[in-house]
Amino acid sequence: MTLTTVDPTPALVVIDLQKGIVTAHSGDGTTAAVTQAARLAAEFRRHDLPVVLVNVTGRAPGRTDHSRPVPRTARSGGGRPAPPADWADLIDELDVRPTDHLISKRRRSAFHDTGLDTLLRDLGVTQVVLAGISTSSGVESTARSACDYGYHVVLATDAMTDPDAEAHRHSLARVFPKLGETTTTSEFMDMLGATR
Repeated sequence: MTLTTVDPTPALVVIDLQKGIVTAHSGDGTTAAVTQAARLAAEFRRHDLPVVLVNVTGRAPGRTDHSRPVPRTARSGGGRPAPPADWADLIDELDVRPTDHLISKRRRSAFHDTGLDTLLRDLGVTQVVLAGISTSSGVESTARSACDYGYHVVLATDAMTDPDAEAHRHSLARVFPKLGETTTTSEFMDMLGATR
């Protein structure tokens, strides 16, 4: 379903646009997604609306058949490679401001054990606009949680990307229509401007 309305207090939630992840996924639509996410962040700030920037600083325990690549710059305890010191730093293009809300997560969803729901409710947010990387993992998990918490979910489809093009298409076509409304950055900005 395409975007029908902008609530009085929407929040932008940008997932995992951090140096280590963006660098690892360059060339798969990441540049365009970063540009659109940065545009959204600037527009939300211009309207004094909440901007939540989420980074990931670890991973859930347990084993999977598919593991994420981790930079091999240094070794940490247990023989596991340690990421570079700036791996979790948000990318410069987001132009982080003192008014932004920063959330660090250790799971796929930005809601899991982070206090994000409490933050958004305290701010009076009823609608979340999601952007980031990767579409089929961090963004989709956060969208599912936001839907479960009762937020109006909006997915800015041109402000997200995935290293797996088929997984990206699957999320856009099959999953997101069940969780919320989809839009582009320009469409959302136009509708936001018309309501302010």
